[in-house]
Amino acid sequence: MAYITLTGDLVYLRALEPEDLDLVFKIENDENLWELTSTITPFSRFLLKQYLKNSHRDIFEVKQLRLVICKIDTCEPVGMIDLFDFEPKHSRAGLGILIFDNKERRKGYGAEALELIIKYSFKVLELHQLYANILESNSGSINLFENQGFKPIGLKKDWVRIAGKFQNEYLYQLIK
Repeated sequence: MAYITLTGDLVYLRALEPEDLDLVFKIENDENLWELTSTITPFSRFLLKQYLKNSHRDIFEVKQLRLVICKIDTCEPVGMIDLFDFEPKHSRAGLGILIFDNKERRKGYGAEALELIIKYSFKVLELHQLYANILESNSGSINLFENQGFKPIGLKKDWVRIAGKFQNEYLYQLIK
């Protein structure tokens, strides 16, 4: 692989491609995932095609970077990882990760992808800190981020409404 910082033993992180339209369409229109993104309406193929067409734009311009997590051995996409709310002045960004299929979780893909994006963020983007918002009930994500050194720095009470009920959300932070 050409990108040393984006390649691990199990996975590599790659840029979005036009061929990812069906994958992005499926993920963005999965109503079970909307609670994680505050989405409330579906995305059209046209809109997502425009998004993919512009996904080559620099993180300094669009304040976001979305990468596909692919298995090293098969090149099969297993998830996505995002840097969002990129703030170059304050040298920070938010971080989110999704492994698509429950059967692919707890196999080390998410942990390695998270490790790769942390190294990339600190080494290439020269960020000072990363943060993540994690539902209090999401013990898998809490363990994943804590194992990479993220620390809980606050609890936002009744922050997210899912299925008519409010849930608490932790704010996690990792400082270089």
